[in-house]
Amino acid sequence: MLFCINRSSSFVSAPGRFLKLVVHSDQWSSPLLSFIFPSGSIMPAKKRRATSAAAAAAADEEPSAKQQKLASTKEDRAEDRAEDRAEDRAEDRAEDRAEDRAEGLFNRKRLRFISDTEKIKQGSEGVLYWMSRDQRVQDNWALIHAQQLALEEKLPLHVCFCLFVPKSELSTLRHYSFMLKGLEEVAQECKKLNIQFHLLRGSAGEVLPGFVSDHSLGAVVTDFSPLREPLQWLEDVKKKLSKDIPFIQVDAHNIVPCWVASPKLEYGARTIRGKINNLLPEFLSDFPLIEKHPYTAIRTAKHVDWDKTLASLQVDRSVGETEWAKPGTKAGMAMLQSFIDARLKLFGTHRNDPNAAALSQLSPWIRFGHLSAQRAALQVKRHGKSTSQSIASFLEELVVRRELTDNFCFYNKKYDSVEGAYEWAQKTLKDHAKDKRSYLYTREQLENAKTHDKLWNAAQYQMIIEGKMHGFLRMYWAKKILEWTSSPEEALSIALYLNDRHELDGQDPNGFVGCMWSICGIHDQGWAERPVFGKIRYMNYKGCTRKFDVAKFEKKYCPKNL
Repeated sequence: MLFCINRSSSFVSAPGRFLKLVVHSDQWSSPLLSFIFPSGSIMPAKKRRATSAAAAAAADEEPSAKQQKLASTKEDRAEDRAEDRAEDRAEDRAEDRAEDRAEGLFNRKRLRFISDTEKIKQGSEGVLYWMSRDQRVQDNWALIHAQQLALEEKLPLHVCFCLFVPKSELSTLRHYSFMLKGLEEVAQECKKLNIQFHLLRGSAGEVLPGFVSDHSLGAVVTDFSPLREPLQWLEDVKKKLSKDIPFIQVDAHNIVPCWVASPKLEYGARTIRGKINNLLPEFLSDFPLIEKHPYTAIRTAKHVDWDKTLASLQVDRSVGETEWAKPGTKAGMAMLQSFIDARLKLFGTHRNDPNAAALSQLSPWIRFGHLSAQRAALQVKRHGKSTSQSIASFLEELVVRRELTDNFCFYNKKYDSVEGAYEWAQKTLKDHAKDKRSYLYTREQLENAKTHDKLWNAAQYQMIIEGKMHGFLRMYWAKKILEWTSSPEEALSIALYLNDRHELDGQDPNGFVGCMWSICGIHDQGWAERPVFGKIRYMNYKGCTRKFDVAKFEKKYCPKNL
């Protein structure tokens, strides 16, 4: 999630909103900052033919029905053509990679050894990439490293994913369907590349070490997540994995590896920005291709019936699939291309307007690892040269603010608790915990959009039916939960529950930090003191009416029976 703020806004210097703003309307945005990549960090690109997608209406007055229909038709055509253009440019990217290969070598600072052993076990029958957070084949530094190890040792290459569904209200069809359909695309691509893809059922600690032993695999490479559950999976595997097998973790999610960007918890964007910018020339390179693997495994992977697997999962099916977001890397690349063609030019000026089609909408694909943030940065820099203002603000969100969330969750073990807030924020929230609330709502009332506030209800309803919410509204949405519940602890618990249950990009560092920024002042500063909020930044309905056409948004999304 991400929150959006305009420079003209009264909330202007908010540093830590839900970083996903870059990604789609579910983001919480940030102020416009001049974040420019060093020019030497991007490889030159071939000229592409210009494509005009959808014309964006910028007039102050409401367009006529005819104009709206024409704009909608153009927008639909742009979306329809996006996948075709993405496929066309896949060939261009392959050529780009071939030219850039000398620049795209694996940087060993991206990895860290989890095991004491670093040398591949002799007599092994393969190398394994344990896929977890980064569910894609190309543009994946962890798989790139695993293939390089396998090539050096002349061994077959295997990929596995451990499918485990916790018994939780957060385990929904919306999330697991998106994930499994993306993994099906991964399995198909692996097959074409002579890489064995294995879907293992169970928690990693229970099934992975035995799988490694049974297949005589000589090394295990995995990707990186800063959240406690994946970190615990890492420890569980480490305990049971044979001590003579190298266990390697590669940060394939961040452009600058989390442990390289900073060795400590950063206070905010202003303290990490310079560190990341200084390292971008080293890390913002193109990717080597994952190529057809020359060494064939003797033991092949079992066939996976993907429809049957999805049907067998014990998940909450009342939170259903979304229509607007198709899973998988191909769909993610198509959405990226449509952003570059149709929406990027509006991002710098209209990204805080929930009624404007100005956001990238990439967050679900980045959250599930179907799309690399590094690829998004490279493509936007290469093909969006005429929109420098938008590029600067987009990359600020995509790189600095998104990677700041990984920093927060990695170095703050209480990243989802009021106890994880700064001391000043904990004190002010405690001082005002007993303040009288004008309204008090239960979690059920909030989840069902049953409040007095039509704008809040509309935003919540959009989350329920579409699995996304505009970034500016995500800030407003979370702050109102603080205002309408009995304590900061209850507010944070409900906000995280709703975000992680309904948002397609939920259960991600961006969402944790977005809620913590809104409710607990993370990556922010103290403001004028007021009831309930104390010194936590405040937002209200009237302020929203000054930023965008609230009535138009309410008309579109507010439940009809309210």
